[in-house]
Amino acid sequence: METNNNKSSLPENAYRELAPGEEYKPLLDSKSQPKEVTPYSVTMGIVMAIIFSAAAAYLGLKVGQVFEAAIPIAILAVGIGTMTGKKNMLGQTVIIQSIGASSGVIVAGAIFTLPALYILGLEAHFYQVFLSSLFGGMLGILLIIPFRKYFVKDMHGKYPFPEGTATTEVLVSGEKGGSQAKLLAVSGLVGGLYDFVIGTFGLWAETVTTRIAGWGVALADKFKAVASINTGAAVLGLGYIVGLKYSALICAGSLLVWFVIVPLIGSIEGSAAAAMSAEDIFFAYGRPLGIGGIAMAGVIGIIRSAGVIKNALGVAVKELGGKGGSTEKVERTQRDITMRTVLAILIGVLVALIVFFQFGVLHNWWFSIIALLIVFVIAFLFTTVAANAIAIVGSNPVSGMTLMTLILSSIVLLSAGLQGREGMTAAMIIGGVVCTALSMAGGFITDLKIGYWIGTTPAKQEGWKFLGTIISAATVAGVIIILNKTYGFVGEGALVAPQANAMAAVIEPLMSGGETPWVLYIAGAVLALILTMIGIPALAFSLGMFIPLSLNLPLLVGGLISWFVSGRSKDEALNKARKDRGTLIASGFIAGGALMGVVSAVLKFAGVDWYLGEWAASNGAQWAAIGAYVLLIGYFAWDSLRAKREE
Repeated sequence: METNNNKSSLPENAYRELAPGEEYKPLLDSKSQPKEVTPYSVTMGIVMAIIFSAAAAYLGLKVGQVFEAAIPIAILAVGIGTMTGKKNMLGQTVIIQSIGASSGVIVAGAIFTLPALYILGLEAHFYQVFLSSLFGGMLGILLIIPFRKYFVKDMHGKYPFPEGTATTEVLVSGEKGGSQAKLLAVSGLVGGLYDFVIGTFGLWAETVTTRIAGWGVALADKFKAVASINTGAAVLGLGYIVGLKYSALICAGSLLVWFVIVPLIGSIEGSAAAAMSAEDIFFAYGRPLGIGGIAMAGVIGIIRSAGVIKNALGVAVKELGGKGGSTEKVERTQRDITMRTVLAILIGVLVALIVFFQFGVLHNWWFSIIALLIVFVIAFLFTTVAANAIAIVGSNPVSGMTLMTLILSSIVLLSAGLQGREGMTAAMIIGGVVCTALSMAGGFITDLKIGYWIGTTPAKQEGWKFLGTIISAATVAGVIIILNKTYGFVGEGALVAPQANAMAAVIEPLMSGGETPWVLYIAGAVLALILTMIGIPALAFSLGMFIPLSLNLPLLVGGLISWFVSGRSKDEALNKARKDRGTLIASGFIAGGALMGVVSAVLKFAGVDWYLGEWAASNGAQWAAIGAYVLLIGYFAWDSLRAKREE
């Protein structure tokens, strides 16, 4: 029978470090047996996984930013549960959120790498996209389980878990009512219609640049200096959730490239760059600097996590050497899938992977063994890096670690004699498996922390996460193929897919005997090392260096809105209420904008063309976009400031 503790908020020590001898007691007592896995929670989790996988895939391929679906899924789970009159839903909403949140992490792993196959002119079958995402996601689950106790219990209060904190607050507050779900629905409608008008009708431009004015054209032509900003609601919402600190760091990397490096390189008389546009200089010289910086940031993360890896391995080995891996003496809220079960499933996944590489990709046992070793070693080493990043800043740095995976795997495969089109295909699929594994590891540790705060059973979250992975992998594979046929990933009107384009730019010269910009990679790596030495997060800065400025400036705008609404009052409780309301609005913008983006894609795929192409490409559409964007920002700030102080 379920025990209701009648608590409406988390314990006082939920977010702070514990004093010696102090213990954290979750909302659901460890001796209770709350409802968790039910037909309702599993069905709702599957529905959320399908919807948000499609939405996140579209948004990620369009702007290069994958939103984590945990917060909007949690709000919807709470709102639907409340509207249908369900009670004592905490245990079930955690399962819904955990299954559904597989969407964002699987999407990140797939879209950062696998569209590069199309970009490189290679063929990607459904089963290749599906299986690489599936096996990568399963690896991520299995490799993070031994680290669960360290990250969620031993380090309690030492890691902020920003996204996990927000999601937990949503789930807990859901016991009070469904007003948050109503706010999410309204903001989702606003953001969705706003982005739908841009994507389907083109009534105002999606991107505004300084070339809209005569002085901007002169700056671009003479000094190679161009500023641009994406005016979409979804990207603005992302910036709010990222916050001012990290959006400013990301934007700083962009500003360095676009207003220092690009103009400097373009000013060299007689050079090839002098005849190039600012955008071309960025892709040829600026982005490789960012790639080198991201790779170095990943290496630094591994070094810093060496102690954590050693400790977790010790715990796992100790349990494997115990008596049958019994869980009888372990309290419910600390009960994981046993290490013996983890090891058995892990062996099964590795066997399936080598079969996949042999019969679905490489058709050579020697190359397949090499591919398997690359996947397992890199995924294992980078697991704690991904978890650390999520726990500290709420941002999963899979793109940088995947870039390094691609470089290392290409070098190894070349040394073994594999190159050309076959080598590029193998490297990208290896990268897809690793990227998905790391994305899952980072995202799942947040789910497990949410469960720890509330008091659910880790083993149930771990077991049912596999179902969410299967559903999300199948959905993402279908969406990628549909979007490729509808828009494509290269040429005018194509989806940006910035990470996948960056991966393709790395792989092609390595595998085809072309020139690889090693000097630029090394320079970016040295810059990341210097940034780390002076205490600046190198990963965020480096990401800004290789993602286009038009996608980074709106993050800064969103971060500024967050700073503005959360600092207007001297009453900190009121500031917090405003910040939290803004988070819900931002989540609505993200979910609504992304979902309507999928609707636009389906309409185009079906041959429905309402887009005013000539108008959308005009300066008039850019001026209209400025007006619409200002109104959207004003609405965002105004509605956030309407929050009332909670007593």
